[in-house]
Amino acid sequence: MIEKKDFNKFSPKIIDWITQYLQNLESYPVKSKVQPKEIYNQLPDSPPIKSETLDDILADLDRLILPGITHWQHPNFHAFFPANSSIESLFAEFITAAIGAQCMIWDTSPAAAELEERVLNWLRDEMKIPNNFEGVIQDTASTATLSAIITAREVATNFESNEHGVPNNLRVYCSTQTHSSIEKAVKIAGIGRKNVVKIAVDEKLSLIPSELEQAIQNDIANDKLPCCVIVSLGTTSTVAIDPLFEIGQICQKYKIWLHVDAAYVGTALLLEEYQWMNKGIEMADSFVFNPHKWLFTNFDCTAYYVKNAKSLIKTFEVLPEYLKTKTRGAVNDYRDWGIPLGRRFRSLKLWFVIRSYGMDGIRKKLRHHISLNEYFATQIKSSPHFEIVYPPFATFTGFRLHPHGIDDIEKLNELNKMFLDNLNSAGDLYLSHTKIKGMYFIRMIIAQTYVEQENVDFAIDLLNKSALDFVEKIR
Repeated sequence: MIEKKDFNKFSPKIIDWITQYLQNLESYPVKSKVQPKEIYNQLPDSPPIKSETLDDILADLDRLILPGITHWQHPNFHAFFPANSSIESLFAEFITAAIGAQCMIWDTSPAAAELEERVLNWLRDEMKIPNNFEGVIQDTASTATLSAIITAREVATNFESNEHGVPNNLRVYCSTQTHSSIEKAVKIAGIGRKNVVKIAVDEKLSLIPSELEQAIQNDIANDKLPCCVIVSLGTTSTVAIDPLFEIGQICQKYKIWLHVDAAYVGTALLLEEYQWMNKGIEMADSFVFNPHKWLFTNFDCTAYYVKNAKSLIKTFEVLPEYLKTKTRGAVNDYRDWGIPLGRRFRSLKLWFVIRSYGMDGIRKKLRHHISLNEYFATQIKSSPHFEIVYPPFATFTGFRLHPHGIDDIEKLNELNKMFLDNLNSAGDLYLSHTKIKGMYFIRMIIAQTYVEQENVDFAIDLLNKSALDFVEKIR
């Protein structure tokens, strides 16, 4: 057990461990190679009775834990969407953990509440979101979307659902490509999964507005109550963009809550050349994006904006006597702006990142990642082993292995799955996949904080070499 007075004695060991980890990060396999229960079975059945030394704990960290870590900060991590960190964000987490504040209301740490308000206003303005939107930091986009759907539920039912229960005729609309968190949120909100209406998409996998309006009209004619529409600015599988402006007009016409899910690619709204995605944002009611994905701020840190904060607060507010304060109404008590009562001091790491990079530095890095993705797509397109199936957009490219003479889609799906499994199991590169219109393909995301040209070249070379070896084996 370590006493406070011994901090200076022991902290260098932790700093040294982190330093070595960061310096040696690229020497680790990016994806863990352990088998199920391999870590668990090496851990003792019972906790220690006596105190153990920090040296012993760190030794077991290296021996037991590191082999079971998939290294999300590795520059060869190109799977899913990133959960980026940065040195600045890491330093801020040190301080956040040392302070150990529970920032549920303004009184429990005024600086936390006011810093959160300010940095979210900074990002709002830089992303050209109207200034009548107010922001709050949530843990994840899933929680923010759940908050939006619950608020939409209350607005649609004149705030009766919180008092008397949820009626069974509410409807939530989204495209067939929307993130699974929408269905999960609808279940949790008590609306029911069967009341999620999946709207067809066009050839670009964007929601078709006319199909949405027809579904709304059909529901109204059948005594259903349209509650919320979800617009995706960057779907999970292909980063497709829904037409926000046209959908916004429909939502205004029928007085339906409009929530914009820009969890990953929303960061690109900091770039003027991507702000076309936001056309119609003034018609939205809520908006979410994740700085912990592509804004170099470590997990968890989600920026959630709402146009009518009073509706949000009315939805979640519960005021027991012990939380009443004399400052109430004059400040933001963020415990009323979402689901949890307890709140971490997340704005500090966002503040560190924004100040350290500056907006010029952030934009430069974002554009660098985008250019690396365009370079990757060009190289893959010229490869004899692969074909581009979804062209590069922001930091995403969709591609698949396509050996000469094999055109059957099921056979190609099987081969691509085998190829990706083999590639990932080697541990030198980590990519993920999706399946659209029956086609299995590989997703490439180039957005890790410190990724560089040499890492992309490594990925290209490894893909081509692995493809050559794989094709030779199946001939």
